[in-house]
Amino acid sequence: MKKYDQLVTNAAGRIVPAIVNGKSQTPYMGIGKFRPTGNKAAPPIATCADYPADGNKLVPTLRDALIRCGLRNGMTISTHHHFRDGDLIANQIFDIAHDLGVKDLMWFPSASFPCHAPLIKYLEDGTINRIEGSMNGPLGKFCSEGRMKGLGVLRSHGGRYQAVQDGDVHIDIAVIAAPSADPFGNANGVDGQAACGLLGFALADSQYADKVIVVTDNLVPFPCIPWQIHGNYVDYTVKVDRVGIPEKIVSGTTQITRSPDRLLIAEMTARFCEQAGIVRDGFSFQAGAGGTALSIGIYFADLLRERNMKARFMRGGSNKYLVKMLEENLGEYILDGQTFDLDGVRSMRENPHHVNTSPFTSYNYHGKGNFASMVDVVILGATEVDVNFNANVVTHSDGYLLHGIGGWQNCLFSKCTILPIPLFRDRIPVIRDEVTTLCGPGELIDVIVTERGIAINPKREDLIEKMKDSDLPIKTIGQLKDEAEKICGVPARPDLDDEIVAVVKWVDGTVIDSVRKVRT
Repeated sequence: MKKYDQLVTNAAGRIVPAIVNGKSQTPYMGIGKFRPTGNKAAPPIATCADYPADGNKLVPTLRDALIRCGLRNGMTISTHHHFRDGDLIANQIFDIAHDLGVKDLMWFPSASFPCHAPLIKYLEDGTINRIEGSMNGPLGKFCSEGRMKGLGVLRSHGGRYQAVQDGDVHIDIAVIAAPSADPFGNANGVDGQAACGLLGFALADSQYADKVIVVTDNLVPFPCIPWQIHGNYVDYTVKVDRVGIPEKIVSGTTQITRSPDRLLIAEMTARFCEQAGIVRDGFSFQAGAGGTALSIGIYFADLLRERNMKARFMRGGSNKYLVKMLEENLGEYILDGQTFDLDGVRSMRENPHHVNTSPFTSYNYHGKGNFASMVDVVILGATEVDVNFNANVVTHSDGYLLHGIGGWQNCLFSKCTILPIPLFRDRIPVIRDEVTTLCGPGELIDVIVTERGIAINPKREDLIEKMKDSDLPIKTIGQLKDEAEKICGVPARPDLDDEIVAVVKWVDGTVIDSVRKVRT
């Protein structure tokens, strides 16, 4: 099977393959232009006659469970990433597969982390053919250098759920690591020594996979309440010593920035939102867990407190700062898609206004609406933007895969999308003539905030009108690019080969861009 074939030019002007890993693809057609047809995928029908009448689905080991699920060559194995860099289960799955001599597997994680670097040896020996999921750190480097046998496929969180729902990806075996579960397979992420908050990224896996295994280190008597994963979907339950390392579950940049430039960017972003009339009683917002985004949330909290207002809902990734806003009654609800620290875990466990969500409710573009378009303002990051407001989040200035897409693409459909970014990183300008990898079309990105000025997308005439008398440094994107290049010089383009190593899917499942091999 060829990695890819039949290169075409899509509606964004990017050259992409029409066949990826043997499957026909639809090139990106433009925002809202692709309309899916057909019916949702469905797993095989099961019968209670094949499962224990007492509800006890326990098997001795993960190896036993995988064998009973019929693990064999060419299967697709899925995992979730709520444990982030503290995951202890994904590597074990492929250790077992290797020991059994199974080959040519496709790993379908909701995200990967540096803790998964040991899987490189299985990518090299053919146990794993490819990864269809985020690849950063060592895995990103491996893929970027063209060493993966199959083609990588990068999807947003919503796009991943949708790919399973639509039948674009068929999961043979889903392995769901759960901080708490009962023998029947009901599971949650809010209880147990490795509590991670929620298990929403594993929802599609549980619903659509042929076989489902729940692995836990906190086995409780039936019923495990609350049940975020329903045991009715689960084939086998496995008890292990540890499913995750709590210290590494709480990973990522979850501290307010101390950088003067980043604090200035945060302040300018909050002031922009205030002057544009976005921050008001009953508004909604979403901000990431990075230091700059956290600081913007603090400014929002101050504005709400001063004006005796509160947000209707706050979209998470949750953290202690968002939890504090909820507990101060500065917001009515947290609608949480991922929990970033133990305060978030505690809040979800204890506070009924801290609601666990999933990519289906939050981001699935092939549904009857989702939460993303209801958010008044979303604060996101980017590795690069260009003069047409297009943005990149998966590759860095050297072309290497650096990040996954996460919910980033899905969030672009909010009423106002703001990218607070430094004008340059390591003396390399962030604003380019053209982004290395296109992840988000410029027409969906409304405002770029840097430490040296704010650029409003010319398409947002309403925002330009509201800010015409602002004391903030409103500039064009071209002016910001020129300032960066006067300081740092014109950046060199990354040294890329013609070979494609991965593709980026848009939220509707079409192919928006290709990731090229980095010459080494």
